[in-house]
Amino acid sequence: MPWKETCRVDERERFVRLYRETGAMSALCREFGISRKSGYKWVQRFTADGAAGLADRSRRPHSSPSVVDQQLAAFLLRARREYPFWGPRKLRAFLAARNPGVHLPAASTIGELFKRNGLVVPRKARRFGFAATQPFAGCRAPNDVWCADFKGDFPVDDRRCYPLTVSDGFSRYLLCCDALTSTETDPAVRVFESVFREFGLPSAMRTDNGSPFAAPAPGGLSRLAVWWVRLGIRLERIEPGHPEQNGRHERMHRTLKQETASPPEVSFKRQQLSFDDFRRRFNEERPHQALADQTPSSVYTPSPRPFPSKLPELEYPDDFELRRVRPTGVFRWRGQSVFLSSVLANEVIGIQQTDTDRWRVYFGPIPLAVLDDNSWPPRIIIPRLRKKVSPISPV
Repeated sequence: MPWKETCRVDERERFVRLYRETGAMSALCREFGISRKSGYKWVQRFTADGAAGLADRSRRPHSSPSVVDQQLAAFLLRARREYPFWGPRKLRAFLAARNPGVHLPAASTIGELFKRNGLVVPRKARRFGFAATQPFAGCRAPNDVWCADFKGDFPVDDRRCYPLTVSDGFSRYLLCCDALTSTETDPAVRVFESVFREFGLPSAMRTDNGSPFAAPAPGGLSRLAVWWVRLGIRLERIEPGHPEQNGRHERMHRTLKQETASPPEVSFKRQQLSFDDFRRRFNEERPHQALADQTPSSVYTPSPRPFPSKLPELEYPDDFELRRVRPTGVFRWRGQSVFLSSVLANEVIGIQQTDTDRWRVYFGPIPLAVLDDNSWPPRIIIPRLRKKVSPISPV
C-alpha cells in the first residue's frame, strides 16, 4: 500500500484536532516540531475560520510606503532622463523646490525606482584615503578662496581643448569655464581679467603647481602668479600629487566631464556652448548637499573688492630696501648686477637684513631668496623647494 502524501495544511488540521482531543499543547508541539506560539496561532485560526484559516496567508504588508504610483513614477523617470548624472537625493531636492505641492517619496525609494528601470549604471568600488582638511582652512564665506585649474585636455575638431575653470570654494559657484587651446599664460590672463571684472577679487587663489599657475622660479612664481600678488591675492598651492587637497574643484570636474565631454562636441563653438549651459545648470539648478541642498547661485555673492583700473604697487615695511628688477631679471646691489628671475621683470622687490652679511629677498609677502653679502660679487641663494609648498607663507 503506497504512503499517503500530506501537506502543511493537512498537518496543521491534524495538529488542531489532536489538541482538541488531548489538550496537550507542549507535547504536541514537540511532536510536530513547532513552537508553542505557532501552536496556539493555528488553534485560534481554526477556531475563527475553520479549515480555511489553516492555509498560508499573504505576507504582503497592509501598507507599502515605498510603492510609487504610475503617474508619479513616470514623472520621476522623465526627470532622471533629463538629468542622467544627478543622484536621487539631488534630484529629489531639485524637484521638491520646483513642485511644492507634490509629495515625493524618499531618496532611497527613488533610487530603487531608477534601478528597476535600468537608469543606474553600477560603479566600481573606489578606495579613498584620508581627507585633507588643512588646505580648506579659512574658507568661511564667498570669495575667501577661489579654486582654479585646467580640466584635462581632450580633442575637439582638429585641436586640443583645455577647459579653464574657476570656482568659489565656499559656495561652489562656477565662475567660469572657458575652452582654451593651450595652458599658456596670456589666454589665461584674459580669462581671469574677465572674471575679476565681473565678480571682483578673491582673498586667495588655490591651484596646483602646474603651468601657468606656478613655475620653477624663486617662490615658484609664474607671470600669472606675479599678477595675482600685485592684485593682493594670496597664493595657495596644493601639495604636488595630491589633487584631493582641492577636492571640491576636482569633484566639479568629474561632473563637468560627464555632462560636456563624454563625448565632446564637434567644434570649439559648440563645446563652449555646452560649457555655458553646464555652468548655468550647475549654478542655478543643481542642489548641493554641502549647502543643505541649496544651489550655488543662492549662496554666492560677488566680492566687495573690485578689479582696479590701475595695478597697485606693492607695499613693504620701512626697514626694507627696495629694488626694481630689470627686464633681464637682474637688480643692482652694492654696484653689482645680481640675477634673480626674468619672471619678476620690472617688479619692485623688498630686501630685509637678517644678520650682518645676509639679506632676505621678498616679492610682496612671498620670501624668494637669501642675498649673501659675504661673497663678491654678492650672490643669491634660492632655497630648495620642499615637497609640500602649500600654502605660501606670508612675511
